[in-house]
Amino acid sequence: MPLLDILPQLIVNGLIAGSIYALAASGFSLIYYVVKFQYFSHGAIMAIAAYSFFAFVNLMHLNYILAAILTIIISIVVTLLKNLFVYGQLRKRKATPTISLITSVVVLIFISSLLLAIFGSSTKIISFYNKTFDFGTFTITLIQVSVIASAILLFLFLWFIVKKTKFGKAMRALADNKDVAQIVGINPEKIYIYTFIISAIFGAIGGVLLGLEQNLYPRMGIPIIIKGFIGSVVGGLGSVPGAIAGGLFIGLAENIGVLYLPTGYKDVISFSVLLLFLLFRPQGILGVKIRDT
Repeated sequence: MPLLDILPQLIVNGLIAGSIYALAASGFSLIYYVVKFQYFSHGAIMAIAAYSFFAFVNLMHLNYILAAILTIIISIVVTLLKNLFVYGQLRKRKATPTISLITSVVVLIFISSLLLAIFGSSTKIISFYNKTFDFGTFTITLIQVSVIASAILLFLFLWFIVKKTKFGKAMRALADNKDVAQIVGINPEKIYIYTFIISAIFGAIGGVLLGLEQNLYPRMGIPIIIKGFIGSVVGGLGSVPGAIAGGLFIGLAENIGVLYLPTGYKDVISFSVLLLFLLFRPQGILGVKIRDT
């Protein structure tokens, strides 16, 4: 088959993968932007969401809307508990960014192991009616359409929150300078809690979409947050729009790259892109280069 004939399908596949990467990257980057630490345990929330949705749909036979709502609630509760008992305690002790990073990775691995103990090591599939649409040059499923549409709506929602609301203004002020934000009456801990809630919503919906698109396995949160981290760095670490752009870029690069490399080399492609950006544009796509003074 000529390369140009399969290019539209690869672009569609890249947008689907990139949308999920961007959801992971945006939640990760939002916490980094406001709370100032590498939030790798965001991948654990996505895994919890996928398995929660599986339990509600496959085991309890709830309808999809109710299952999704309960999944979001569980993701928010788990996220707030993590903040209360782990990250909030680290902030009180003024832990260094390195300690926070290590703790986040430990939480990710702990929750992945907990999912393994509860659900077992076998892969799971969420029951869902999945219709295929054939447009000639490419095909796309109902789930994949839902992935792209949900990602777009969530990104618009995040843009509105950050740019058009009083809460978003407080987030940006806190991200720019915590001390000045406190002087003008902004409560950092309150903003942190709401920021974690928004990240949990993104993680929950991203986890549900990931579970519908792929098989479930206990450690599924680890590779997805790695791709989210790569997307954040490529887009501009600390820039939420950059994280979205970076996630989409990585998804497209991986899938278009299989024109020339076997599909097993997708991880090689994403890490190669990361290395090139670190070497030649470390500020990322939308990041701002900081001059030494």
